[in-house]
Amino acid sequence: MGAALLAACSLAPTQTPPLVPLAASWKSTAPAGWVSTEALRHWQTGHWWRLFGDTELDALMARVELHNPSLAQALANVAQADALARQANAALWPTLGVQASTQRSGRPAGGSASAGLSASWAPDLWGRLADTARAQDANVQASQADLAAARLAAQGSLATSYFALRAADAELALLDDILVGYQRAARITGNRYDVGVAAHTDLLQAHSTLASAQASRVALQGSRDQLEHAVALLVGVPPAAFDLAPATWATQVPAVPPELPAALLLRRPDVAAAERAVAAANAGIGVARAAWFPGLNLSVGLGGSAGSLADLAATPTLAWSLGASLAQTLLDAGARSAAVDAALAAHQAASASYRQTALTAMGEVEDQLTALATLAVQIEHVRTAADAAAAAEQRIMNSYEAGLADYTSVVTAQASTLTSRRTVMQLQLQRQQAAIGLIQALGGGWQAPWLDTPNAVQPQETS
Repeated sequence: MGAALLAACSLAPTQTPPLVPLAASWKSTAPAGWVSTEALRHWQTGHWWRLFGDTELDALMARVELHNPSLAQALANVAQADALARQANAALWPTLGVQASTQRSGRPAGGSASAGLSASWAPDLWGRLADTARAQDANVQASQADLAAARLAAQGSLATSYFALRAADAELALLDDILVGYQRAARITGNRYDVGVAAHTDLLQAHSTLASAQASRVALQGSRDQLEHAVALLVGVPPAAFDLAPATWATQVPAVPPELPAALLLRRPDVAAAERAVAAANAGIGVARAAWFPGLNLSVGLGGSAGSLADLAATPTLAWSLGASLAQTLLDAGARSAAVDAALAAHQAASASYRQTALTAMGEVEDQLTALATLAVQIEHVRTAADAAAAAEQRIMNSYEAGLADYTSVVTAQASTLTSRRTVMQLQLQRQQAAIGLIQALGGGWQAPWLDTPNAVQPQETS
């Protein structure tokens, strides 16, 4: 009871989350909410990638969890922080020791043996040890949040690279279709040139267009290979030992619920880690202040001695001791004042970092909401333009075959169609990446595991 009462004394300020300016709603237009309870379950369990409906991506995510080196490093950091926390908490309790010795000597022959028990305890009069333990506990929680952030970053990188690879597959298939059309156009132009209907410049333009498209396909294949290498590294496999066969690109974009800013601050791992850093710095103030007060140490000893081990077991000479020591620094040339000032400055820095992290999180959500809204409209316009360009290309090609248009018009129409169709795919990829970015900005459904309820700690709003 005495230990508990003494340990309850703390010189650290009362810990409150730093002030963060919060808005009642998002500035950007929020997308539609959840469409099914199954989608909500995937979000709450952290399996947000399942919202995209790609089974191969699901399998790759499982491999990231098992083999990603960055996650392994973050997990080791959690284990290290936990060990340091247990070490700090152990300092609150007494220590018990035992010692035994025996010695033989000659001329004259003799010997001695001794054994004893000792115990010591430094009562935590001013909460220094308790504050140190609280700081380490906060560091454990921060490292857990860092692990969640590393996991979310690896998952987001994998999803981004994977969908970029699937978009490359779709573009490669598009270019293959385009190349068939370009080859047909080149044959038609060659036949017209052979019979003297088409000019030699038409034939050169047809071959130039075909060669440019072939070069674009080679470059796109190289980009696809690099994306495959990136996926391999994320799942912890050498690129030479990893192969991802071409497959159909699932272009769907899930609806992600934009949480209120206050809830976001508890859902983002980096924001939670920053808040825990503030708590650790706050406890550090108490540790620094406790150095101004004396330290008490209690000790107890019990031992016995005899001429031999046998005598020690039978009739030892027992001795006991009780001790108490009180120590106080009288003059340190301002070292303790400097330590308190450093702790206060560290707390201010951690608070500023927390506020900046929270503001950055809200800014990222706004950016991704804006991107999703604008890309959806942009895709519809570009798709309409692509359809119109494809129809115009076909009409111009028919006119060319009938001798009613020059080949320059054909080349221009072909380039317009290819550009529009590829732009649609690139915008679809950007919209998927914006959805992934929004999921990451909202924390991927992660919750701080040390909170009993999502509203256990609420950041304060500025007036």
